[in-house]
Amino acid sequence: MHKLSMALLAISLLSGCSSQPSKPAEKPQPRPAEFETGRTAFQKMYIAAHGWARDAQPFSVESQPTSDSKGQDGKSAVWHALFASPTGHGAKPYDWSGTDAEGAPARGITPGTEDTYSPTNSSTQVFDIVYLKVDSDKALEVAQKHGGEKLLTKNPNTPVIYKLDWNHNTSELMWHVIYGSSPEDAKLRVVVNASTGAFMRVDK
Repeated sequence: MHKLSMALLAISLLSGCSSQPSKPAEKPQPRPAEFETGRTAFQKMYIAAHGWARDAQPFSVESQPTSDSKGQDGKSAVWHALFASPTGHGAKPYDWSGTDAEGAPARGITPGTEDTYSPTNSSTQVFDIVYLKVDSDKALEVAQKHGGEKLLTKNPNTPVIYKLDWNHNTSELMWHVIYGSSPEDAKLRVVVNASTGAFMRVDK
């Protein structure tokens, strides 16, 4: 009996010595950023907005430059949209984010705080999505031919912002392709018709 116990102890010690040390747990790899055109990101936010109000209609869509997305390919990792409910006299912002970059909203769709809305305000006129036939990447192609390409060749780190809104004076949906870190300090603004893709003007 004593010999059997000693033999079992020896086997236990040998197996303990031969076992490999446990490997440290691997750190989770950061998720790659996602980049979308304005129309694609807008459609995701549009679905979410209709969960808030059945008559929700957009009146503004705008991209946000991030450390991993300068918008120079017609896409962005962050898009903001503003929707209004004309019957409910309410407005609600939504964000779509595909990045974990600093300053960006959380990934996915994030609703904001509801505010009041006045249908008579000319600067926040809602538009029908059927007018949105030209995406932000196509608007960029037009803008590049009207000063954008020259500017980016000279200043290759310039961010490009895209803003979509309705011109109530001409009843047209417009892409504003803005070369600069914000609309306020833009180096170039090119306006493109979001229904036809036609060049409209360069804003000073």
